[in-house]
Amino acid sequence: MARYDILYFAWLRERIATPREQVESAAVTVADLVAELRARSPRHAAAFADLAAVRVALDQDLVGMDAPLAGGREIAFFPPMTGG
Repeated sequence: MARYDILYFAWLRERIATPREQVESAAVTVADLVAELRARSPRHAAAFADLAAVRVALDQDLVGMDAPLAGGREIAFFPPMTGG
């Protein structure tokens, strides 16, 4: 089991009702972690209902949902960024 600092931004933070939480997980990939988070509460399930609208950064580097968590400590979830 590893401990992760999970950060939520924008509408994800609003749906989950917290900006951050610490989670212990045996997840191997970001997708595994998201599956565990969805099961935590209805708020988490709603936030992660449409993964096409969610981006993720592992230790401040953008990664895909299939990225391995090994060695990571901070995972941030946020909506896609727009230019302007």
